[in-house]
Amino acid sequence: MTIFTVRNILNANFTLNRKGKLYFRYGTMGSAKTALLLTTAYNFEERGMRYLCMKPVIDTRDNRNVIKSRIGIERECIYIYPETDLYQYAKEYFKTINAVVDWFLVDEAQFLTASQVDQLSRVVDDFGSNVICYGLRTDFKTNLFEGSKRLFEIADTIDEIKSTCTCGHKTIVNARIDENGDILTEGAQVEIGGDERYIAVCRKCWRNKRIEQSTRHSLPFPELLAEIEKDC
Repeated sequence: MTIFTVRNILNANFTLNRKGKLYFRYGTMGSAKTALLLTTAYNFEERGMRYLCMKPVIDTRDNRNVIKSRIGIERECIYIYPETDLYQYAKEYFKTINAVVDWFLVDEAQFLTASQVDQLSRVVDDFGSNVICYGLRTDFKTNLFEGSKRLFEIADTIDEIKSTCTCGHKTIVNARIDENGDILTEGAQVEIGGDERYIAVCRKCWRNKRIEQSTRHSLPFPELLAEIEKDC
């Protein structure tokens, strides 16, 4: 009978019978992605399963290494830095605890680099761990984030966490807004913020709001100008 020691597991020539998967669970802001991650972690803890919560350090809303949901629950996590090699980190962590982690739960996975997503896939393939990445699909301009793009390309399982726009349609766009509630279309791809900076809307509402804003301060149509001149 094969003994699954850390020494054997970290041996490149050792083949595991464990079968892990790389998951990507995405949704717009406010779709309860983080709450789902935290309840999943709680369930693993109750069942005595080994897990590790992580998130990119760029998410500085809480000023400390926690994953926190809008509903108020939170849990400590490991920061992922831009230079972090997640495959090497996993190997060292396994040595530290003398065991293999069953589940990695990664919040704000859109901020991972493509290389880091590849490193997580190696953790799945080489060690049989499961990795669940939670994150956004696109930015406020509807362009894919680097980490999300790579997850769409190589994840074993992709699930959408759906939420509803105020009009009743499914939310698709993470619209960035200013202090007046107007939708912004220019700016850096990454700007950390919550409800004061972003609203999740459907594609139709996103388009209509931008059209409304663009015509709000435009000149009247020619026929209206003629009426104004006539009155003068």
